[in-house]
Amino acid sequence: MTAASDSAAEAAPEPFDAVDVIRTKRDKGAVPEDALRWMIDAYTREYVADSQMAAFAMAVLLNGMTRDEIRVMTDAMIASGERMSFAGLCKRTVDKHSTGGVGDKITLPLAPLVASFGVAVPQLSGRGLGHTGGTLDKLESIPGWRAALSNEEMTAQLRGVGAVICAAGSGLAPADKRLYALRDVTGTVEAIPLIASSIMSKKIAEGTDALVLDVKFGSGAFMRDVEKARELARTMVALGTDSGVATTALLTDMNTPLGLAIGNANEVRESVEVLAGGGPADIVELTVALAREMLALAGQPDADVERALQDGRAMDAWREMIRAQDGDPDAALPTPRETHTVVAPSSGVVTRMDALPFGVAAWRLGAGRARAQDPVIHAAGIDLLVKPGDEVAEGQPLFTLSADDDKRFARALDALEGAYEIGAEAPASTPLVLERITA
Repeated sequence: MTAASDSAAEAAPEPFDAVDVIRTKRDKGAVPEDALRWMIDAYTREYVADSQMAAFAMAVLLNGMTRDEIRVMTDAMIASGERMSFAGLCKRTVDKHSTGGVGDKITLPLAPLVASFGVAVPQLSGRGLGHTGGTLDKLESIPGWRAALSNEEMTAQLRGVGAVICAAGSGLAPADKRLYALRDVTGTVEAIPLIASSIMSKKIAEGTDALVLDVKFGSGAFMRDVEKARELARTMVALGTDSGVATTALLTDMNTPLGLAIGNANEVRESVEVLAGGGPADIVELTVALAREMLALAGQPDADVERALQDGRAMDAWREMIRAQDGDPDAALPTPRETHTVVAPSSGVVTRMDALPFGVAAWRLGAGRARAQDPVIHAAGIDLLVKPGDEVAEGQPLFTLSADDDKRFARALDALEGAYEIGAEAPASTPLVLERITA
């Protein structure tokens, strides 16, 4: 090929125009498949500018997308990078994704529990930002444990141990990485088609056979409104199903923090308690419910998951999983330099503990990060000593704040102003798992 023909090839016109795509969605139309695939590809190639994709994202937020549009956009985001395969494992793979919450450490006991039944659990996880904690941050409380694994190491661990919790590689759905960052600064985070395609593009690209979604609603959830959470769950289940991944979802309550620990090291301790056959009732309930869903999709609908928590099988799998990633399951976890305990101002019954303020308070104590590059303090966090429905006496400890610097306590306590309540009557009980959603 001559230099002239090289130049001509480089100057070949794009088949679509971003402005036309934006106008179609602005005017509540459905974007044709080939134009939508081009839009995602051109944005990944940086041909489509951030300003244009921001306008498109806002149009999606305001006008929505059809099921077919969401499927096409998700598939285009998957096609922007690599697609993993675990076909050579000779065992079923099943993953779980949570939309995030306060005290949500369920992945930690869940992955080894499911793996103890001979199922492979490739759990690609992330880090916390803002009031929701990150699974990798929690596990990095364990001395020596490492989040970064090569695809080869991940596959070997799945073949041997059966469970792996690690960081997702940069090769999975790179289009999502760009669009995710853009949504964060353009007021379009809440767009359900964009949330669903973001989550599912990575999960489908991961190559798992089956997927269980834990979609949360309430004070501490990404989606506070239960109807919005239900819509998101249904959209993601449809995406998984349309892509050949067996997918179900549980709609779960996040109005109150999960368990008694909010932070990093303290959430690891609580997870180990569950694996030892104990732990808070709500953590056990949700872990068992999700494990049953995962194992049913893996062809074991009658698996006795409670027995696996009691007889040590799940704990054995946990210890193997931690060691396989260079962690020491017997090492002491970080402890805080400073603590501050809040006591009950009066006698009565705890009627309310709102998840969001407790998540914000833990973040201000150092358990979370405001920017992706910020470090976390693994020993920082909150330990709840009571939950809604518990009777308390005046002066009885309610919860303990932990930090490495006592100067952090004031702002954390500010976040907790009005976050809990003591009254005369116990609150009405509400189900932790509200609904199961299938295709």
